[in-house]
This record gives sequence, structure tokens and C-alpha cells, in this order.
Amino acid sequence: MKEKTRRPTLFLALIPVIFLTILISINVFIFGDDSLSGSNQIVLILSASVAAIIALSLGFSWSFLLKGIVKGIGSAMTAILILLLIGSLAGTWLIGGIVPAMIYYGLQILNPTIFLFAACVVSAVVSLATGSSWSTVATLGVALLGIGRALGIPDGVIGGAIISGAYFGDKMSPLSDTTNLAPAMAGTDLFTHIRYMAYTTVPSITITLIIFLVIGFRSYSGNVYNDITPVLNAIDNTFTINPFLFLVPALVIFLIVRKVPALPALFIGTLAGAASALIFQPQIIEQISGVDKPFHTAAYIAIMKSMYTSVSVTTSNEMVNNLLETGGMRGMLNTVWLIMCAMIFGGIMESSGMLHRITESVIKLAHNTGSLIASTAGTCIFFNITASDQYLSIVVPGRMFADTYRERGLKPENLSRTLEDSGTVTSVLVPWNTCGATQASVLGVSTLTFLPYCFFNIISPFMTIIFAYFNIRIARIKKEK
Repeated sequence: MKEKTRRPTLFLALIPVIFLTILISINVFIFGDDSLSGSNQIVLILSASVAAIIALSLGFSWSFLLKGIVKGIGSAMTAILILLLIGSLAGTWLIGGIVPAMIYYGLQILNPTIFLFAACVVSAVVSLATGSSWSTVATLGVALLGIGRALGIPDGVIGGAIISGAYFGDKMSPLSDTTNLAPAMAGTDLFTHIRYMAYTTVPSITITLIIFLVIGFRSYSGNVYNDITPVLNAIDNTFTINPFLFLVPALVIFLIVRKVPALPALFIGTLAGAASALIFQPQIIEQISGVDKPFHTAAYIAIMKSMYTSVSVTTSNEMVNNLLETGGMRGMLNTVWLIMCAMIFGGIMESSGMLHRITESVIKLAHNTGSLIASTAGTCIFFNITASDQYLSIVVPGRMFADTYRERGLKPENLSRTLEDSGTVTSVLVPWNTCGATQASVLGVSTLTFLPYCFFNIISPFMTIIFAYFNIRIARIKKEK
């Protein structure tokens, strides 16, 4: 028997979103960085409860809403599996010396005469290797800030160069949680998302680097190499660094180009990282295992630990120590938890028609592809400002617009790219957002001070809108005969 339900009004549909926005803002104010450790997840559950109460009052049954929740979680299951596998890959790439090698060679790009340009490039390389803008800014970024200050460069400009590079790497790295979250919300796969995102991201970072190059040539003097020598020595004395280590990421890139599905490609990359540890880094295996047993036993323990739990490598340099640590699969559980809670909220909002009601009002303003993508970008930025969390700026708009993109004949990678171009990168520009607050605290530079110089973060949403209005690289669904 068909349920007798009423269509939600726009006011009723907005109540759970407003409730979510207010509680997330309170969370950020009270918990700060720790809001991602559980309190935001609880807020999503509470907001889902509010949405459920409204849905029940409209005549929807709990069993129907529960089916919507299960469907939502099911749609994110591939992303959850990929996230867990990425945790294990990051661990084996650390003990295999692959991530340290990327950092080691990346640091040597630094040149006193082009410091801003080099700082942006190095931050991008390290963030691309680690998949985390936060750890890049908190470790390498702090070191680069000290070097820049010694050269007499204003803090805001240095901060802008570091953050621009770090968020480029975070956005393009398959190890990044947001890079996995966006395609999961849009309904596409990880590597298709990354390939398609490159069309707008490469021009954005190119313009950014040109700007920093122009600024840098007018600002520098002094010697940078003396400042990074201790870092290079610490990595070189701890790991066996050589160009052969790059065969592992090259293998993964080859698999991506050959369009191998994400799960097997990442699993192969994980095993290759473990093999690299066995061949090149026996000393690291002994350090991580922490046992006085035969090498084959120590290797088994170290590799298993690197895959499932937190591991860190100790060097002679404290800054390097902070950079060379990973959480394994366990380190991804907070993000997995957040995704599942977001899917509970999104499942109820979607199955009850409230999400469609909100989207319908926004879509009325979008008469073509350009205005649709512009509306999506604006919604992402709105949630970064109001909900103060970059994950929600991806999750909520992703659920809101997914059906509309399909109805308009647009492939889901258009949506996933827009979510990252406008959601991920603008989060750091909002002082009360978790990202903006964290980076300001870590660097000791206020958000409004570095904001004008975060050229990559500012350019990215405009780039995706320009591509849309000029119909550049807009993937469309081919209609079957």
C-alpha cells in the first residue's frame, strides 16, 4: 500500500540544514580542531533526527526512511573501502621510503631567488605525496615560514604560497580524504575524478605559480640551503634514498592511465610499497617492528603495523619526525565515521524529498550548464562559511545536486570537480572554518592576513565556473539509441 505523504515546504526542508549549520558553528567555537574527532558526527546524527521528525510528520514511515539511510550508506561504501586501503598504502609508502624520497628531492627545488615559487611547488609535492594539506602546513609549512621570514618576506605572502601548494596537492592526491569523498558524493570513481579535475586545476596552479614567480623576483636575497640542510641530512641518514623508489608511484600512475579500478590499483601500490621496504629499508623495518626477532618476523610485524595502525619514523630532526608519521587504516576511521553519519543525514533528507525541495529552489535560478555549476560552487562556499566544515561543503551540495546533473545530461565528474574546486580549497579562507582556524593557528598568521595571497584557492572556483560557461571540458552523458 502506497504511503500517503505530503510534499515538504521550503521552510520545513531548510530547518534541518539550519539546525546543522548552527550546531556545527557552536562545535567549531567550543571544540576547535577536535570537532572533527566526533562532535561533528554527533551533530549530523542530531540533524538527521530533526529531519526524521519532520519527515514522520509529513507521513513518511520509519521503515521507508531507514531504507533511504541504508541506500545512502551503500552509495558511499566504495569510497569507504578506498579510504581504508589508502590508509594502508600511506603506511607502506612511508616505511618503504617513497614518501621520504619525494620530500627529499622536493626540498632541493628550493632556490633563494625564486623562494615563493619554490615554496609553493615543494608544498604541492609533499602534500601530493602525503595526501594531507594539514600535515604539510603543520610541518614543512612552519619551516618554510621561518626561512621566508629570514629573507624579509611578509608572513601573509609566505602563508599564501604554502597554502596554495598544500591545497593543490591535497586536492589532486589519491591519498586525500576529500579527493575520495567528492567522487563518492557525486557518483563517479576516484581516478576519473582526478583526471577530470586536472583540466581546471592545472591552469589554476599555473597562474598561481606565475604570480608567485613575479612577486618572488622582486623580494629575495640570502641563502636558503643552509636552513634545509639539517632536514635533508636527517632524511638521508635515516632512509636509503634513491631514484628507484619512484618506480612505485610510477606503477600506480601507469595503472591509473590504464584505467585499472581504484581498489586493485591501490592494493597493488600498497604491496609495492611493502616490497620497497623489504628491499631498500631494512633498518626502518627493524625500527617499526620494535622486536628482537629474525628479519622475516620483524618485516611481517612492521608491514602489518604500517597498514593497519599508526606508525612513525624517528630521525635526528624533530620537524622531519612530525612529517614522517601515518595512521594506517585506523587513521581513516574518523573520516569513515563522518561519511556514514553524513549519509544518515543525507539519506533522510533525500528519501523524504526535503533535499529535492531545496535543490528545486536553487535550480530555478540555473537555466544552463554554466549557471548550474556556478550555483553548485556558490552552495559549497556557502556551507564552508555557515557550516564551518569542508567535509559538509562537499557532502551536502553533492547530495543536493547529484540527481540534477544526471537529469541535465551531465556526467557526475562535472559535479565532483566542482565540489573540490569550490568546497575543498575555499575552506581555508574562512577564519571560523575548521581549516582556516587550524592553518592560522599552526602558522601563527591570521586567516585574513594570508587570504589575499592564497591565489590557487581563490582562482579555483572561478576557473571551474569559466570552464562551465564556455563549455570547456564538460563531460556529457551519451544518449543511447
